[in-house]
Amino acid sequence: METRAVAWLAARRHLIDPAEAATDRVLFARKALIETAFLVGLRARLDPEPLDGDYTALLDQVEGITARPSYRELIARDEAALLLYAGTYAALRLCGREDAEFRRVITQAAAGGYAAVFERIPYRQLDLLHTLELCGVPHALPAVDDVLPFTLLCNSPNVVKLADRDIYALTHTIFYATDFGLREPRWPRGFDPGAAVELLEALLVLTLGQENADLVGELLCCLLCLGVRDSEEARRAWRFLAAAQEADGRVNGPPGVVHPGLADGDDAYRHWATGYHTTIVAALAALLDRSPRVVRRNLPSAPKARPDVAQPLRRAVKWLADTSLRHDPATCLPAAAAVAYAAEALQEPGLARPLLLDFSARLADADVGVWQGHGMEVVGEFASGLRAHQTTCSSLDMFLKSTAAAVELMETVPPQAAPNVQRLVGLGLISPRRAAALMPEGAGAPRAAPGTAAADLPEAWKNYRLGHIAALVRDWAGAGRAEHRITRDAVAFLLAQQSSCGAFGRPACDDPVVRERTMLSWTQSVVTALATVHTAGDPALTASR
Repeated sequence: METRAVAWLAARRHLIDPAEAATDRVLFARKALIETAFLVGLRARLDPEPLDGDYTALLDQVEGITARPSYRELIARDEAALLLYAGTYAALRLCGREDAEFRRVITQAAAGGYAAVFERIPYRQLDLLHTLELCGVPHALPAVDDVLPFTLLCNSPNVVKLADRDIYALTHTIFYATDFGLREPRWPRGFDPGAAVELLEALLVLTLGQENADLVGELLCCLLCLGVRDSEEARRAWRFLAAAQEADGRVNGPPGVVHPGLADGDDAYRHWATGYHTTIVAALAALLDRSPRVVRRNLPSAPKARPDVAQPLRRAVKWLADTSLRHDPATCLPAAAAVAYAAEALQEPGLARPLLLDFSARLADADVGVWQGHGMEVVGEFASGLRAHQTTCSSLDMFLKSTAAAVELMETVPPQAAPNVQRLVGLGLISPRRAAALMPEGAGAPRAAPGTAAADLPEAWKNYRLGHIAALVRDWAGAGRAEHRITRDAVAFLLAQQSSCGAFGRPACDDPVVRERTMLSWTQSVVTALATVHTAGDPALTASR
């Protein structure tokens, strides 16, 4: 992977020359120049062997560009952009091509009272400190370890809420703090490296689901910088990157990496611009993986615990049951099913009893369309709740018996219908032997937790789609992943949306009717999710579902 990626970059090295770029592409070329130079500098640090032909070609290109007065004298004219130039000098220095005049200009800028001291967010400050260290330029700034406590990485971010820009902040923090795997940081008190690895693996689940090769590559590099190689998510990342790399070595970047106007119809330029950074990242990952100088350690354990949701769940069930009593049972049947499910999970059947008795009486003569309109998952849960209280509903009993009779006449059922057949078995309407004969082998097994669903989490958080987040929590907890970082963080987000009355969600509107209707829907979804989390650690309750 590294060899092919570097060959592709070397073949297009003329595109990193700002002097050859169109006016609107100059800044992009400078960025590509420093990132390419940095890859070459890291190759010199991480591998004791001399540079090969393609790496040397890239280094020669960097040296030729930076030797021009039109390039290096911009440092004194635009001190805010110091890092765009210091990184190229650092690469030359690391490769044994010291340039005293280049160094002098950078040193003057760093000491000039602005370039090194204007306000930067923490990970950008780490970028500056790391670059100045590689340049060997003295400064009076705080040490890397003193800046670390203020970074996103060291403040327990919630995975659900992280946008791409936040993930880049996390990855670059690890790059600079560990000096790309060559140093052990002095982590802040209370910081758990195991939790950091867990965070990176959770983000890999999301970015792999999004098929974002750039972030997948950077997160993989971070695991390597922390010395971790025995990670299943890392192995998935390697397989993904290997499949994403094109025959000529290029690895395509994510959509939006280059503004459409920048390419201006130039397909060859677009092909390079949308792939050069991700190709560098893939090469860096392979370089870190093979380097004898990068630290290696066993996968650290992270503290995992099933979230304790009993108290907020109980409050939500009470609100949902009391509120549903004031509404049409045909409309609120899903809410009643959620109440029944949660009351069983809490082993407090009394929470559901008033609602179930009321609805069973009011739906005694309901049309069959009421039951058909809600589906077997809702109807079956409602029926199970009635059975637990030794209560019947005549119209529901008729519907279930006719449904079971229709299923009995079938030769087989599709896999997606298997859970509904199992519900009929649980209600005693179909025998387990007959159900086994109806269902394909393996049908009815617990649902797997799909990475593609998790990949939508940040967007769901951004757009306040509580139902989507609750559905992921339900599915992941049901698949045995209640203790996974993604599930735990999603639960933490949901719990923060509970109001004092017990309902979930903040409708951000003033119409009381709309507010209650919206909160009923959200609370119903979250109650089901939290009940699944609550039962996930109890084998007896899980088996009873």
